[in-house]
Amino acid sequence: MQEFFSNIVSSIGINDVFDILITAFVIYKILEFIKETRAQQLVKGLLIIIAAYFISDLLNLHMINWILKGAFTIGLFALVVVFQPELRRGLEYMGRSKIGKGKLGQVDKEKSKSVTDEITSAINYFSSTKTGALIVFEKEITLEDIAETGTRINADISAQLLGNLFYEGSPLHDGAVIIRDEKVYAAGCVLPLTENKDLNKSLGTRHRAGIGITENSDALVLIVSEETGIISMAQDGRLTRFLDSKSVEKALLNLFIHEENDDNSFSFTKLAERLGGKKHVEK
Repeated sequence: MQEFFSNIVSSIGINDVFDILITAFVIYKILEFIKETRAQQLVKGLLIIIAAYFISDLLNLHMINWILKGAFTIGLFALVVVFQPELRRGLEYMGRSKIGKGKLGQVDKEKSKSVTDEITSAINYFSSTKTGALIVFEKEITLEDIAETGTRINADISAQLLGNLFYEGSPLHDGAVIIRDEKVYAAGCVLPLTENKDLNKSLGTRHRAGIGITENSDALVLIVSEETGIISMAQDGRLTRFLDSKSVEKALLNLFIHEENDDNSFSFTKLAERLGGKKHVEK
């Protein structure tokens, strides 16, 4: 037995080690991506079908085996069509890199504090006056296609500018504002609506648009309800409601001031933990 294991170890070369490490890394990234998404349910369903196929073959259930075999052929094409958004997001996720980009991480601490104060002040004003607002913070995945649906601004962030953009009489107030680095990059932008059917029926188009853009990118979104003045935050297809000014300030500081030991994407779970876990989350 010892000789057997010795032969196996001696036959493993450096290429084999790299092969195993790369394969393990790819599998890890795939599992990390499908976690908490519709792809997770997809994988569960596929595993059940595969298990049923092998069991039917083992028990000589010819009719079931034939149906499942045909389902595999047709199902592969159907999955590409049905889960096209998830596949696109997965490819974008795999293409993210800390090297050479790190959009929000390049803003210095003083500038970050100043920008955070301006945005927090604007959000508080919107909440107190029940002014609807939708602010999207671009991260690793570019939102250029979304910015093209609105008007380029490319101006320094200020509470006054945001107030003017979301003022009810403004022609851009119904759309979303995109923040790129420390600039208001575009305004009046049209966002994709979420297809999640399980959301609270009381949530309007503004909230559904805020959730929708986070399902197709790694953006973080601040939303102020026009009806109630409630402040919400969306990321990774989930919505946290009933935020206060301190919660918004903490989230923005963590977003702009990039910590070296942080993960590549801002963690929604970490945010909830930092906020004390007291906020209502819509999935």
